[in-house]
Amino acid sequence: MELKAKLTQLLPLQTGEGRNGPWKKQDVIVETDGQYPKKVCFSIWGDKVNPNILVVGNTLNVSFDVESREFNGRWYTDLRVWKIDLVEEGSSAPPAAAGTAPGQPAEATPPQEFSESEEGKDDLPF
Repeated sequence: MELKAKLTQLLPLQTGEGRNGPWKKQDVIVETDGQYPKKVCFSIWGDKVNPNILVVGNTLNVSFDVESREFNGRWYTDLRVWKIDLVEEGSSAPPAAAGTAPGQPAEATPPQEFSESEEGKDDLPF
């Protein structure tokens, strides 16, 4: 899955020692754009923790997997990042419709006129 969102909070970096050696995990909170913004917590593991990209206020393109696990009869869901990129400032805004100024709604297309010969035709099977 993929999501474009703004980084709003960095949670404390977690480190430890496991049977395969040292590990590090960074949880981050991002907020989506739109009419109803949502906050989402992602987990970033190992070498994907990049302090140059993980700056509060940056807009990020996050590729992630969703996984749920059961523990003692309860289910826990984890959003694990497998790729994270900084969104370039110029590509963050959607292109405006042709002939309209930014922020202006596009004009509705007028209804199509039919000639008298076409009015009687009905392509519906019922």
